[in-house]
Amino acid sequence: MKFISWNVNGIRAVIKKGFYDFMNEYKPDIICIQETKAHKEQVELSLPNYPYQFWNSAVKKGYSSTAIFSKIEPLNVKYDIGIEEHDQEGRVITLEFDNYYLVTVYTPNSKRELLRLEYRQVWDKEFLKFIKNLEQHKPVIFCGDLNVAYKEIDLKNPKTNRFNPGFTDEERSGFSNIVNSDFIDTFREFNKDGGHYTWWSYMFQARAKDIGWRIDYFCISKVLKENLKDSYILKDVLGSDHAPIVMEFK
Repeated sequence: MKFISWNVNGIRAVIKKGFYDFMNEYKPDIICIQETKAHKEQVELSLPNYPYQFWNSAVKKGYSSTAIFSKIEPLNVKYDIGIEEHDQEGRVITLEFDNYYLVTVYTPNSKRELLRLEYRQVWDKEFLKFIKNLEQHKPVIFCGDLNVAYKEIDLKNPKTNRFNPGFTDEERSGFSNIVNSDFIDTFREFNKDGGHYTWWSYMFQARAKDIGWRIDYFCISKVLKENLKDSYILKDVLGSDHAPIVMEFK
């Protein structure tokens, strides 16, 4: 099984930038998309090998939103986390399969001047509660843009970004709570060193200079660890300010 997660920063834009070629080359069994910035009816999508397509779009058009395209039919699908305050922006889709749940999530950004940090802290607690509730029934795989660099090795310039969105103590603590709740950051099972990033600013030639952040993740319930084959970043795939990430299961 090959899972891919990708914040495409606009599904309509990435279709014009080689999305179909990417799908044909990497052939994921399931791809989870964040920041589609579209409603389903706004997108002409041609993926005949992916008959099971699920969209969760924000109330506000052109904002946020998620999608999952799968070769495999799920048992059930659930949208959002069941809390009205958090269910307006199309941020979560959950698919149930025989042996696990697959969740894609686009975590809210704390925004400039940390205008949304307080809301983000509430979100982090409620999302963790949501996946732990799922885990009472089956193991959980969740993936997506979590909008946090967990440790100093997860971004190029930790000292100058200490109080910036995505690297505040509060956001990092939110991810610590996930790890301490027996979820595994799969990338770190295979790569312990720094210099691996999934997002680069469009400014200052950040991607060309590799001044990046690792803020996209595949995390799994500990019980699934024996199934984990690999987890890596497709750094050279362009089309978005994020790179796709891959997790392979035995």
